[in-house]
Order: sequence, then structure tokens, then C-alpha cells
Amino acid sequence: MVEDMIIETNSPEETKELGRKIGQEAKPGDVYALLGDLGVGKTIFTKGVAEGLGITEPINSPTFTIVQEYEEGRMPFYHFDVYRIGDVEEMDEIGFDDYVYGEGMCLIEWANLIEEILPDHVKTITIEKDLEKGFDYRRITIE
Repeated sequence: MVEDMIIETNSPEETKELGRKIGQEAKPGDVYALLGDLGVGKTIFTKGVAEGLGITEPINSPTFTIVQEYEEGRMPFYHFDVYRIGDVEEMDEIGFDDYVYGEGMCLIEWANLIEEILPDHVKTITIEKDLEKGFDYRRITIE
């Protein structure tokens, strides 16, 4: 299991590689909250997670569908983007609990918007920029 840590990356490739490692280590039922401003690399990180799970199809942010399901990897991968959610009750309508207590791995972008319904076993990944350290620098905190 990935321990609490801070990782610094200096390129999109390094950010994707960290995602790949998390995908490789993922276990059924893992839930990750993915936080960070627009443009910090959440989608690149998520593409790495999918690769680590053995998914080869293109990964797109599910901004308008809330959840994108990928079944081809070594376990189901449920990629959520709740940025446009109006009310947490919308999550009930899509069967959120079935995903987070299921046999796949969940990655939830903008999870802070639905904090009150996240399961206790959620791990948080925060991606931050620091332009003083370079355009591609990212500070990634896992807790």
C-alpha cells in the first residue's frame, strides 16, 4: 500500500509514472481522492494509473458524465470527475456506493466537493504547482 508521502515531479512523464506505480499497487476497493487546481496534471496522473492497471484504451476526463468505467484492466477502474456536480444527491443517482464499496479501484477528481459522502478508507492525492520551481514542477502529496 502506498504510504503517506510527498513526491516532487519535474515533467508530465514523471507525474504519469507516479500514477502508473499507484495503479500497479492498487487493490480492489481502493478509493483515491484526487485534488488539484485546473491544469495541474490530474488527467496525466490518471492516465498513468490506468496504465498501471493494464488499461490501454484512451482515458478521458468524465467531466460531463461524472463517471467513466474501464473494465479491461486487471480490475475495474472507475474514474470520477465531480467538478460539475450540483448536489451530492446526484452521486446517489449514479450508484456511488456501489463503486466505492465494490471490487474496482476508484479515482475521484475534485473529491473535496463530495467530502461528506467519501468512504473512511479514502486516500487523498493532492497535486500542486509551484511556478518558482519551474513550469512542469509538481508537488504531489499522498495521505
